Amino acid sequence: MIIIDGSFGEGGGQILRTSLSLSLITKKPFEIRNIRANRSKPGLLRQHLTAIEAAKTISQAQVGGAALGSSCLVFEPGKVQGGNYRFSVGTAGSTILVLQTILPALLITENKSEILLEGGTHNPFAPPYDFMEDVFFGYLRKMGAEITSQIEQYGFFPAGGGRIKTVIHPAGQLKPLHFSRRKKIIKQTALAYSNLIPDRIGQQEMIIISRALNINKTNCKPKSVPSPGPGNAVIVKLESDQGSECFTAFGEKRKPLEKVCQELINQVEEFYNSDGTIGHYLADQLLIPLAMAGSGSYFTSQPSQHTLTNIEIIQKFLDIPIRCQAVSETTWQIHVGG
Repeated sequence: MIIIDGSFGEGGGQILRTSLSLSLITKKPFEIRNIRANRSKPGLLRQHLTAIEAAKTISQAQVGGAALGSSCLVFEPGKVQGGNYRFSVGTAGSTILVLQTILPALLITENKSEILLEGGTHNPFAPPYDFMEDVFFGYLRKMGAEITSQIEQYGFFPAGGGRIKTVIHPAGQLKPLHFSRRKKIIKQTALAYSNLIPDRIGQQEMIIISRALNINKTNCKPKSVPSPGPGNAVIVKLESDQGSECFTAFGEKRKPLEKVCQELINQVEEFYNSDGTIGHYLADQLLIPLAMAGSGSYFTSQPSQHTLTNIEIIQKFLDIPIRCQAVSETTWQIHVGG
């Protein structure tokens, strides 16, 4: 039984999700204490319970402590089985984070899996669907994974109600990925998703983003999307000589659209200031697939506390070295494997 302190490092829900993923992969049981102890509302929230339920269902696991607000969980996995599954967060909690929890294990099962997830698809507290499909899945496909996905309905915070469908084929052994430093940006595009808000908001956001980031107006598109509740998400997608990245900012009630745009502009400019291929959030999420492959390396900005915490959790389950090294004032290299 691996014992994990959920309060160390960044002290959030990612510690739980990473532990679930690695437990499914390695078949090692774990107990996590002090879950989300560093958050304003500590303990398990509904989206964490959905991730636990999903991990339990696909592996017929034995679970103790899975209750709203619980600060301790025991998880003993069985054999992971592919199949058709449906999971509902029941709030605007992230469907993407639930999927990322069970995805690594489903990649190495014997059978195809079809996953229908209901809940949030675009909210400020998790990667949006666009990031998952265009960036994260893109890199997994380079590693040999066969994944298809589609968004059937958008789910903005706080209403939720989104639906995404993902088909995962067994991949066997994932292939390592090694990236050099980024040399140039090949293509930039921007989107402003909106529902139940005035069209002029998305149009104005695209004007601001186009001017600030020098993106051709024809590549900046406001888009009305179906969703149960109001919402606004502004997204910039980049294609470089090494790979893809995606950055997002979210509109909120009484939040000026200029502030939304500036938050997004700041993220993109931070990425430009480094010559890394991998952005701030992807640097964290690629660690498990590369550890499964046994090798990988990439350049990114200074690792976040999130990334450093994830490395610690991975090394509790897998005997694999992971090194972070500064190579310039703005760029770091993360190397997985010997």
